[in-house]
Amino acid sequence: MGVLDGRTAIISGAGTGLGRAAAISFAQQGANIVLLGRRQNKLDETAAIIEEQQGLGRVLALQTDVAVPQEIDYAVETAVRTFGQVDILINNAASFEPGQVIELTIEEWTRQIATNLTGPFLLTKAVLPVMRRARYGRIVNITSGLAWNGAGGYAAYSASKAGLESLTRTTADEENDYGILANSFNPGTLRTEMHATGKDPLVVTPHLIRLASLPQDGETGTLVNY
Repeated sequence: MGVLDGRTAIISGAGTGLGRAAAISFAQQGANIVLLGRRQNKLDETAAIIEEQQGLGRVLALQTDVAVPQEIDYAVETAVRTFGQVDILINNAASFEPGQVIELTIEEWTRQIATNLTGPFLLTKAVLPVMRRARYGRIVNITSGLAWNGAGGYAAYSASKAGLESLTRTTADEENDYGILANSFNPGTLRTEMHATGKDPLVVTPHLIRLASLPQDGETGTLVNY
């Protein structure tokens, strides 16, 4: 019996990196997992790892672009139809591309904002009615140190993460009375497709498990740094 036994978690960007590590760790704690990502082959790899480990929660892999409202609606509807509920949302999908303010095209700016900020908004908006009905929900938005200190050459990414933290605090304030807690988590630099060096993502998943299983009086609207 894990701390997430019987819960259902939607994890975006679940094909690689922190998303994959979180999916595996959450499944080990008994959760049913809904994997979202743009590359079906990577999602299938994550699902295969979970399915190979007996006794883990069930897994559903759905190719989804978090910036497309219709795809988000379909994913959440499928998750509810399959598992009956959505208890946890991990907004992890992100686009990390360089670009100074003076050189960014509107297309480059819009692409990163769409994935890093609009995507979490759409997913949050889609799961909130389900969570409100259950009067239970745990939302964790993956942020970055660039949200508050910026960095030359990463204008769109930094702005999107700052917006995501504001969205987190707003969601926490609006949804607390419904038993829904929202927090931001900064995992630090991880060894993923975005970064060649850094910590193994599995090192930080215990912190995500804690945020995903907070008691009803747990902290909300806060930023947790690793």
